[in-house]
Amino acid sequence: MRIALLGTRGIPANYGGFETFAEELSARLVERGHQVVVYCRTNNVHERASPYRGVELKFLPTIPHKYLDTLAHTALSTVHALFGRFDAILYCNSANAVFTLAPRLIGTPTALNVDGLERDRRKWNKLGQAWYALSERLSCWLPAATITDAKVIQNYFAERYNKSSHLIAYGADFEKESSTETLERLGLEPGQYFLYVSRMEPENNALLVAKAFAQTSVPQRLAIVGDAPYAADYIQSVKAVTDPRIVMPGGIYGKGYRELQSHCLAYIHATEVGGTHPALIEAMGRGAPTLYLQTPENLEVAGDAGMPFEHSEKTLADLIQMAAAMAPAQLDQWGARAQTRARSRYDWEQVTDRYENLLSALIQRRTSLG
Repeated sequence: MRIALLGTRGIPANYGGFETFAEELSARLVERGHQVVVYCRTNNVHERASPYRGVELKFLPTIPHKYLDTLAHTALSTVHALFGRFDAILYCNSANAVFTLAPRLIGTPTALNVDGLERDRRKWNKLGQAWYALSERLSCWLPAATITDAKVIQNYFAERYNKSSHLIAYGADFEKESSTETLERLGLEPGQYFLYVSRMEPENNALLVAKAFAQTSVPQRLAIVGDAPYAADYIQSVKAVTDPRIVMPGGIYGKGYRELQSHCLAYIHATEVGGTHPALIEAMGRGAPTLYLQTPENLEVAGDAGMPFEHSEKTLADLIQMAAAMAPAQLDQWGARAQTRARSRYDWEQVTDRYENLLSALIQRRTSLG
């Protein structure tokens, strides 16, 4: 198959879950003999060597604006892809639903991974929220297939729109790193720090985590890892939590990211919007004891293999104190439970199987109808 992937910032991944998804899925499809093109934003991907991991990269400009970045780039990418002789096109992000129709009009099937309920994010103004609400509806009818990454999101579309969707969770890279160069650079010691990783946006609650940690008396440190292009004010509010135990290095990817997850005392996951979060399942898969904000989506992923907390600074602070006081054997037990659950549910090869089968079925259906 010749497949295009649109709607992310591009690869190599250096932003969030969709970019990690685009890199891991496209590279594995190439390994299976398919041709894959990933469309990248020129304002985000700075390493422009193509192919990358066997994937062909197309670099197109965008409008670097909070409300236009995604839509402008996906619109331009769609026009380009119409002339690319693709067998199928995979879109990411429900905001891009409107673009999935044009390729179908010329006979190219499209699939859309809607992610979570983006309209609930506080960073959007009323116009942005209205666009996402409209896009939710369009994602039910315009693409040839709608994909959800969590049972909670699948149920939402079924109940609200009477729309059946293909449930395909994200996969995760579970490779552990024995090296500690990144820890040394940040002044961290193996097993002596808590780790938080996410885009620095209000719904991901980095501020809650920082404030909760500042209320504890634990000797360990906290590493808050992540960034976001249009969240300077929020990032500054997190940095304003003055505690010498907290380190905020910005975004870290690749080997450094794996090192941090491989050696933390525990991983703190605090997102409240979205479906399955790759950072959560990766930390679990690397054996990190996991503290997670109790939402339906996070509960679906971590379940009883992690330690839940309510949306409260005190509740999280108490849980951090409890985890810090655990004996090493008890922490190892929590880590083993998390690892077993993640590795049994979120294997990248199984995820690739499902996307490969879905895209193949869409192409076969188009051929039979033609």
